[in-house]
Amino acid sequence: MKRSLFFISILGSVIFFVFQFKSISGTVKTVTNSIETPNLIDKDSLTINSRVNVPKGYKRVGYPKGSFEQYLRDYKLKAYGSKIINYDDSEYYWQEGHIGVLDIPVPKNGLQQCADVLIRVRSEYLWKINKKDDIGFNFTSGHYCSWKQYAAGYRPKIKGNKVSFHKTASVNHSKDNFYKYLNLIYTYSGTLSLYNELPKIDSAKDLKIGDMLIRGGSPGHIVMICDEAVNENGDKIFLMFQGNTPAQSVHLVKNLEDNLFSPWYHLEKDAVISVSNYTFVSSKFVRFK
Repeated sequence: MKRSLFFISILGSVIFFVFQFKSISGTVKTVTNSIETPNLIDKDSLTINSRVNVPKGYKRVGYPKGSFEQYLRDYKLKAYGSKIINYDDSEYYWQEGHIGVLDIPVPKNGLQQCADVLIRVRSEYLWKINKKDDIGFNFTSGHYCSWKQYAAGYRPKIKGNKVSFHKTASVNHSKDNFYKYLNLIYTYSGTLSLYNELPKIDSAKDLKIGDMLIRGGSPGHIVMICDEAVNENGDKIFLMFQGNTPAQSVHLVKNLEDNLFSPWYHLEKDAVISVSNYTFVSSKFVRFK
């Protein structure tokens, strides 16, 4: 009886020390992960450039003041913790994939989805620098529709895949009319038209701010590079933002696959790249003309 009690006592001690060891190991692992995973987010900052710091050993790639690249990098963000809101004022069902919301209004008509967001950002930049005549996009049918043409009063007549333009409205170069033009583009353009229309980027080494990771299709998806950093070996990392379907707040995405560098991404052509709640299986890149 005493021998049985002795063995039970020994067994209990062994089990106790095993659990203590596991507990200590788990604590050490948690602390180690916290040390190894840097926090690159400045929660008090309100631009892409200032919200996200660069990892150790990297520096931001310089671009001229007034360039599209610098325009994106300096884009204004809402306060840290702002939620992604759908066009109908409901909250998007998943709020774990972003570290910032861009200060871009979401129209209540539900049209401003992933490709439309990037069309808007590019168009507003061209408007701001007074290159309005450069604003224009292809419909999915392949027909080109420019702001210059729209402002002059020409409207498309669409029958199936056939499109013709007719002067049916008065000349109007106002900002309000510009956004009506964008709504037209949102309706008849998308990831497929952008993929077919825009120049392709053959090498990830040539990527820069303003380039887009795209899957053209119905549905497809597209995100835009909005910041860029490089180390002494020439290895680049990037930040990206996206709109989505349903139309919702434009947001700066986390890198859910790499806690060490998040929200920065290493990007490669033809690679599998997960961006928030979407995975690009064979990554392709395009650039605005």
